[in-house]
Amino acid sequence: MNMRLKPLLAARLTTGVLAGLLAITAAAQNTAPAPAAPEPGQVLASGTVPDEATKAAVLAKLRELYGADKVVDQIAVGPVAMPANWNDYVQKLITPDLRQISRGQLKIDGNTVSLRGEVANEAVRQKIAGTVAASLNPTYTVNNGLRVSAADQAVLDRTLANRTIEFESGQATLTPAGRAILDEMVAAMQKLKGRKIEIIGHTDSAGLRASNVNLSQARAATVKSYLAAHGIPEELLSASGQGPDRPIASNDTADGRARNRRIEFRLAQ
Repeated sequence: MNMRLKPLLAARLTTGVLAGLLAITAAAQNTAPAPAAPEPGQVLASGTVPDEATKAAVLAKLRELYGADKVVDQIAVGPVAMPANWNDYVQKLITPDLRQISRGQLKIDGNTVSLRGEVANEAVRQKIAGTVAASLNPTYTVNNGLRVSAADQAVLDRTLANRTIEFESGQATLTPAGRAILDEMVAAMQKLKGRKIEIIGHTDSAGLRASNVNLSQARAATVKSYLAAHGIPEELLSASGQGPDRPIASNDTADGRARNRRIEFRLAQ
């Protein structure tokens, strides 16, 4: 009995932009040969399509987007059955938005579209996924596996550099040294346009837990207000307090307690 397979397309790029895969798989198993690893800067197109015309259209679109010398053709032609207007939908998915994805994959498996890889910020992640969904009819399923690049978190971590944002003892009032560090954080955050940032307050374990939670929340709120007053959109900031629940050092020493009294900045996913 001849088995009609469903198409799967994948396009893959190793650095800078889309690391994707354009491939065709069977309902029960993948009959396309395993793609080789692309060289840095290349886009690898692999899988199986039903005819030469479909293959040519896919390659032409990829070459237009990335350059003819960057696209490696590993697409096979075989006995696969396409969903209605499948080739048209594939053309709609190969857009300049893909160039904003690094170390990722675009996989079109029949009526299932999967996106993986890293993007610069949450706004880009949502925009790409939304554009993909809007390009397809309701019979398609979109799996959004895009994630925000860890490099953006590193910008915040390097700027803070394990320093402690200081407050007046037992209060939520910033010291001059604390404000100076926050001025540096403002400059760093302005480089991360559109990124949402969580401000998390922490304390040591001295005193009542409830009081410490309230103090950590108040200090995080103070930091949020300071950042908003110095140019960071308030809607991109959230503040919470963890009190003594997440220590990074022992509370048995003065140095450890000082390290635990801190403000943490995390990019929202």
